[in-house]
Amino acid sequence: MTVTIRRVLCVLPLLLVAVVAVRQREVLAEGLGLVTTARWPWLLAAAVLTCLTWPAAACTRQGAVLERLPGRRLVAAQFAAGAANHLLPTGLGASAVNLRFMTVCGMSPARSSAALALYLLAESIGRVGLLAALLVAFPDALPFGSLLPDEAPAGPFLAAGAVLVLVVGGLAALRRVRTVVAGFLRTALGEARSVHARPARALALWGGALAFPALQAGALVLVARAFGLAVPSAHLAVAYLAATVAVALVPTPGGIGSVEAALVVALVAAGGAAAVATAVVVFRLLTVWLPLLPGALTLAVLVRMKVI
Repeated sequence: MTVTIRRVLCVLPLLLVAVVAVRQREVLAEGLGLVTTARWPWLLAAAVLTCLTWPAAACTRQGAVLERLPGRRLVAAQFAAGAANHLLPTGLGASAVNLRFMTVCGMSPARSSAALALYLLAESIGRVGLLAALLVAFPDALPFGSLLPDEAPAGPFLAAGAVLVLVVGGLAALRRVRTVVAGFLRTALGEARSVHARPARALALWGGALAFPALQAGALVLVARAFGLAVPSAHLAVAYLAATVAVALVPTPGGIGSVEAALVVALVAAGGAAAVATAVVVFRLLTVWLPLLPGALTLAVLVRMKVI
């Protein structure tokens, strides 16, 4: 039974890639057609920055745990996790891959979950902190007023907030849930203190958390230059970070569709013109679609090798 399940898991990522590719075939065809019109040196530089995002993610993952993880397998796991992240909603794929990887490396489920929570916290703080720093340095980079509707309905937001409060309150009333949450928080805080007691781990954690969104934003800047988009580099970086922060809670696999729409809106607000949609399509082709198949193959190989 276990062997059968593992074989299914080896084939499943490839099937999901095929399904996503068929559903998005028009976007893929458009992106591949636009690549031929770009200036290749800029695209190659953007591809290099994209490849560096996986070692940056591996650095952050290593910084979140005390144990030394196998370096090559860790980077390969991040490459595979990127593919899984684009096939499942809201980061569930990457989280599942990394939880399994840490468990196979000998960490307990509780410590693996604590390390994952620390990674997600550092990644979020790094992305939002980098955006805030750029907005302070370049306050006119993105006019947020133009991104918001004149009369935003408050009813849906209030209803969602009320539902969230009721759900959290109901769960907090259950003693077993309180016990589990308290145990997890104790483990997570203990892991965080232990990691920050070692300067090398803290540097890897926060350095990687800042490097990852910076590399992604840099790739967008280089793609924009490949198509001659006349927007300052800092404004492009702010637009990208603002768009990704805005769609962080949208439950679509890897932000497919939502990120593209948010990027177009943010880049137009930042001063982009007709080449905005072209740059966004090619950027997503470079950072999402081209690595998707090799990432799924890597995921299948890691499952077969019992690395995850």
